[in-house]
Amino acid sequence: MAVAVLAALALFATACAAGGTGARDEGPAHADSAAGAAASPVPSPSEAFRRVNAVTLVKDDPKVSSAVKRELKPCAADEYPVDVSYGDLTGATVDDVVVNVLTCGDAVGVGAYVYHSEGGRYQNVFRSEESPVYAEIDRGDLTVTKQVYEKGDPVSSPSGENVITYAWKTDRFTAVSAHHTDYGDTVGGSAQPVPSAAPGN
Repeated sequence: MAVAVLAALALFATACAAGGTGARDEGPAHADSAAGAAASPVPSPSEAFRRVNAVTLVKDDPKVSSAVKRELKPCAADEYPVDVSYGDLTGATVDDVVVNVLTCGDAVGVGAYVYHSEGGRYQNVFRSEESPVYAEIDRGDLTVTKQVYEKGDPVSSPSGENVITYAWKTDRFTAVSAHHTDYGDTVGGSAQPVPSAAPGN
């Protein structure tokens, strides 16, 4: 019995010495990771993110049309038809705010806006109120999608869409690319010229 116990202990010790799961094996990996993190720290999202009341922002904005403000009413209880996203579009220290105002029934975009923080106050630096419209942040650029309807198209089935990409240049958004997609075309979208009209602000 004693010989069997000693043999088992010897086998266990050998396995521990050769195994790849001990703290000794993982030590260098953790040290490398710590060194890499110290060399290139990742900024905390909370440093730039500041939540806003999007409904109040839009309602108090003189640049928003009265028609859009009329649409901005609760769909149920205190739930307003707005989509809000935060991100860096203008290079500011505080995240920009993209607000889309939708209809309650069909969730069709009736207005899209970008708010930029200046001196602690948010300023409207982009607006589009040609419904249906929807704005998003895409890798640091602003993309605005406008669905295209032909005669007889139901709200749920547009014939296509126009997507315009804007970049922040010289304190304003400038259209840098655009493309059109026909939903019924199996080939895909076709390139369109970039519109010369600047976003309203």
